[in-house]
Amino acid sequence: MLVVSSERLCHGSPSFFIRERKTFTTFYFADHYGEDSPNIWCPAPPGVREQMVEAEPRRFYRPPYVGHRGWIGGRLEVDPDWTEVAGIIDEGFRHVAPQMVLKQLDE
Repeated sequence: MLVVSSERLCHGSPSFFIRERKTFTTFYFADHYGEDSPNIWCPAPPGVREQMVEAEPRRFYRPPYVGHRGWIGGRLEVDPDWTEVAGIIDEGFRHVAPQMVLKQLDE
């Protein structure tokens, strides 16, 4: 059995890691970093964050601290599409996962 993700608190928020080292999603509650609702932060492939923020600025934003590295913030109170949220998390995982992990998962 291949176990590659884990969860623990990081900076007071639930965060999800690949091999307990690389973060691929963090969940923030309301009132954290100036947001007034729950939201997630995930790494995104180059250009994706800009497209999503431009298309839906109420739902997506450039998060502080990690936004300059391409991460995207998603506000969960703005009509969340849970299939889309799952896809964003999966894409974030795949963006930072080592190639060996991706190969094992895809087999």
